[in-house]
Amino acid sequence: MIPVILSGGSGTRLWPVSRKTHPKQFWPLVSELSMLQETCARTRSLAECDPMVVCNEEHRFFVAQQLQEAGYEGAAILLEPAGRNTAPAAAIAALHALGNERDPVLLILPADHVIRDLQAFHDAVTEGEALAEQGHLVTFGIVPEYPETGYGYIQGGSPLPGSEGARRIDRFVEKPDLTTARMYLDAGDYYWNSGMFLFRASVYLEELEKQNPEMIEACREACEKAQRDLDFIRLDREAFERCPSDSIDYAVMEHTNRGVVIPIDAGWNDVGSWSALWEIGDKDEDGNVLQGDVLALDCKDNLLRSDGRLLAALGVKDLIVVDTPDVLLVAHRSQAQRVKELVERLDGEQREEIEIHAQVHRPWGCYQGIDRAERYQVKRISVKPGASLSLQKHHHRAEHWIVVKGSALVTRGNETFLLTENQSTYIPVGELHRLENPGKIPLELIEVQSGSYLGEDDIVRFDDEYGRGDG
Repeated sequence: MIPVILSGGSGTRLWPVSRKTHPKQFWPLVSELSMLQETCARTRSLAECDPMVVCNEEHRFFVAQQLQEAGYEGAAILLEPAGRNTAPAAAIAALHALGNERDPVLLILPADHVIRDLQAFHDAVTEGEALAEQGHLVTFGIVPEYPETGYGYIQGGSPLPGSEGARRIDRFVEKPDLTTARMYLDAGDYYWNSGMFLFRASVYLEELEKQNPEMIEACREACEKAQRDLDFIRLDREAFERCPSDSIDYAVMEHTNRGVVIPIDAGWNDVGSWSALWEIGDKDEDGNVLQGDVLALDCKDNLLRSDGRLLAALGVKDLIVVDTPDVLLVAHRSQAQRVKELVERLDGEQREEIEIHAQVHRPWGCYQGIDRAERYQVKRISVKPGASLSLQKHHHRAEHWIVVKGSALVTRGNETFLLTENQSTYIPVGELHRLENPGKIPLELIEVQSGSYLGEDDIVRFDDEYGRGDG
């Protein structure tokens, strides 16, 4: 069995922590591990090999770094040049698996869910694996705890002969209103749609080809023309962009007669909002979930999170307060689902706060804006040991570098020299330059940029070990 982790989501309801360039699956929201690492970890004792991850091109270095940190050296990372929903993502994973002359069972898992009861999860997967080996397409239905209107539902049908708990699938239903959700809960044969699946690679592709041959054709071509790039498998852009966008549910499961659902009660949560994170979080005696440097007095049933400075709260109840270096979110817990509306509004105004954090991660390290005004900005830059930025130049800005920790190997024009703590240098406009960390500890420096245009797209790369182009 091969775990296939789908890591293409953006998690807009967890803004301002989750953003387009650094979505929620790469953050440690419920433990010290990121949600991607948690998802991989819960499959470690089940699978015979490292996971396969399908992700957006822009997130490839997050995935590679977090898999490496978790000890996965043989994981395949498949890069989607465009988002096309879960059905094509599962198809390219199945095609890649079959390309290795195997026909494994694939365990399809979203990267951003929480499962508290690992034993119950493992038991359900073990049961599902046996059914998948028999040719069934298995999904997992979460036993509902309350009448939830934010999830789709699966209605279970007759019990599957020879199985402990699996049932044939009667139908999938859309997100209901509250009255309908209560009816589903009372009926006892409706389950929350988890978005988790188990099937043989060949069986899924056979069923998908029956229902959507255009999707299979585009996915096959994208895989056949794929290129290996460093640790990644880069799908062909032109072919994959022709692929229709659809979910596994709509494309296959609603039409096949081979689908079965296994009910599972394993403390599942899709962490789809800040209120969901409050529900599963570790609470103090007053029902508060406190994350970061937080002081709360006479507060009750709040989620209070700070990603930097002290957050102090006094006498508040049922609030969500999330403080990041560049955005402060304050909302009533009952309004948590509406955070997506804020993001849509900001998107319409083309605000960069929905795209990037004040601290921006790069494969070589990260940088964070400290100050900015007309014709200048100041950044704090951290470069990992042994890492280097691209050989580059800028048309509109000059840069001043001051080393505050570690050592920097600087290329400036035709010269190369070493800077240590408290030393500095100047990079004129248009000068070819590169920054490297030759040391054993992180390099920390302050960069002061000055010029007529300070956008991140004012960059021309001449050599880059991470395979990035200009911009």
